[in-house]
Amino acid sequence: MTATELLSGLIQASPFYLLVGFVVVRSRTLAREERPVPAGRLALVAAGVAVGVAADLPPLGTVSEERLSVHMLQHMLIGDLAAFLIAVGMTGPLLRPILTKPGIRRLRWLAHPLVAVPLWIAVYYAWHLPALYQAALHSDVVHATEHATMFAAGLALWTGLLGPLPKPAWFGNAAGLAYVLAVRFAGTVIANVFLWSSTPFYPDYEALARANGFDAAEDQSLAGAIWMIEGSIVTICVLGWLFTRWMAQGAEAEALVEHARSRGIDLDPARARRAVSAGAGGRLRRRLDSEDRAAQGDEAADDGGEHDHVEQEAERLRLGAEGVDHRM
Repeated sequence: MTATELLSGLIQASPFYLLVGFVVVRSRTLAREERPVPAGRLALVAAGVAVGVAADLPPLGTVSEERLSVHMLQHMLIGDLAAFLIAVGMTGPLLRPILTKPGIRRLRWLAHPLVAVPLWIAVYYAWHLPALYQAALHSDVVHATEHATMFAAGLALWTGLLGPLPKPAWFGNAAGLAYVLAVRFAGTVIANVFLWSSTPFYPDYEALARANGFDAAEDQSLAGAIWMIEGSIVTICVLGWLFTRWMAQGAEAEALVEHARSRGIDLDPARARRAVSAGAGGRLRRRLDSEDRAAQGDEAADDGGEHDHVEQEAERLRLGAEGVDHRM
């Protein structure tokens, strides 16, 4: 490992250092405000950063310049696994300072389910075209851009499904499952192209294979297999996380409806589910309690008006005052 190789890896991993700095500062601020970020969430972010940095630094960063299979592993670690871990670890309070800034706030549409999947597919397919792939091999700037855009696309992809941003009303459990299947189908298609093609796609790797005494086509097939295996592992993790979250949210929404009924309030189950999905279940429960106390203290209160107010509050909490999950 030379100093130049180490410096190149450090530069390519720079987005992860910026992320660490932001998370450390913001988590300390939240701790002082007595709203600490759960340790498990911070551990997930740390794990994602560690995966991303390890992928860019030697030995992976060095060997990836010699073998296509290792370069493919690098891409999967940065744009899929690291992005997944960080998206799951992020919470609404952590992201709020970023997402409320006007310039960045307008970029939240990138995590919309109908945008995030095509964006991820376009980024990954484009960078694996021979012209762009060869360009990345010949330029550190292009290579760093390749990795940065893959990570950004992966982060948008998994944030759109698992992150703390509000989801469209139609994006329920079935849509979430279709989301995962669409991503994996697109990944499987290109992975199979690498896996079964007998013609090397990239001249540079073909020349390196010839010089180092191994078969370029076999290494290319190994790259496809790595994509398939890594994608399968992440898919299992995603589905497990989704199932656990869906079960917990269903139970919380049902408990909210029962809680409201015990206070004589008719809370729409669909509204309760949307509030829970946005991470506002606890706030809605407290609001129901406050409305109940207000009704008890004011016998002249209009019950129907109170019910309407609770429903409107559930809707407002679903969207969030700033469009950010305040609990996750």
